[in-house]
Amino acid sequence: MAIASRPFRLGVLGSGQGSNFVAIADAITVGAVPAEVALVLSDVAEAGILAHARSRGIPASFLPSGAFRTRLDEKAERAAVAALQATGVDLVVLAGFMRVLKAEFLGTFAGRVINIHPSLLPAFPGRAAWKQALAYGVKVTGCTVHFVDAGVDSGPIIGQRAVPVLAGDSVETLHQRIHAAEHALYPACVAALARGEVTVCGRVVSVAGGGPVVG
Repeated sequence: MAIASRPFRLGVLGSGQGSNFVAIADAITVGAVPAEVALVLSDVAEAGILAHARSRGIPASFLPSGAFRTRLDEKAERAAVAALQATGVDLVVLAGFMRVLKAEFLGTFAGRVINIHPSLLPAFPGRAAWKQALAYGVKVTGCTVHFVDAGVDSGPIIGQRAVPVLAGDSVETLHQRIHAAEHALYPACVAALARGEVTVCGRVVSVAGGGPVVG
């Protein structure tokens, strides 16, 4: 949806190659997501996501994370908040961002930070969820788009897509199929948010017309 006669603006944070960012950017290009990416930030100077953004003419910056391995330090978090606010983002999209966001960031963008996780939450939160699923022996896993809160992959669920675990699957083959599901689900969820089709009541997220809850 347009905000004050301008497009719905996304700020994207990522640490790696940025395949989910590419899926969203490509969906925007073909008109499937009514939004624009205003800014891409990465805590990794040579991250592929920055190169993908710059190749599309999207502002993209390295964000030094500070001394901590798993989260942004206070200076870095304030810098991220300032950069996102300066570009007027309506939604913060985490696309493989490997740092925990703390209270100041989440408070500033309350209800406006989303993430995609490679499992059907609440199953297998945390790192390498596809490995967890394979080791546990489940027959179905998948991916989940959710709002980000102060917990670990614990925010309200916007959409999910199931992926079967096949006989003979390796960690790599299962991960590849989950990635393919992510690349369909994430743009659909962002589009629903941009259109104003998402409402939240406690932990229950409703999407007009069923929206991006697929598979």
